[in-house]
Amino acid sequence: MTTDNKALVQRALAELLETGSADGLAPFLHDDFIHHRPDATSSTKKEWLAAVNTALTHLADMQVEVLHLLADDDHVVLHSRRRLPDNGPEITVVDIWRIADGLVAECWETIEPTSQAPANLTWWEPADH
Repeated sequence: MTTDNKALVQRALAELLETGSADGLAPFLHDDFIHHRPDATSSTKKEWLAAVNTALTHLADMQVEVLHLLADDDHVVLHSRRRLPDNGPEITVVDIWRIADGLVAECWETIEPTSQAPANLTWWEPADH
């Protein structure tokens, strides 16, 4: 099952990158799909696909480098580095996908501009007054 879940996420990502459209992702997503962001907001399948399609209109030439693709039972973790077009910023992304009934049921996503990573390594330190 773990191998199948990993392959499902790989196929979905390939579909997105090859077509440049989120429409090809729809068949990989459960009807009750929920996308979670770090700020505790979430979106439905329809809302998330619309947001991805909007983003893709600005990111058609984005390069994605998969650094890690790990699977454990019904979860798949994708750690990637993405370079935005036209010398845009580089971002580091971690997606956690939960698979149910052979489809992606949930996704948690964290995005960090790579250049800001050093500042976030000391987040617990008090700010200068």
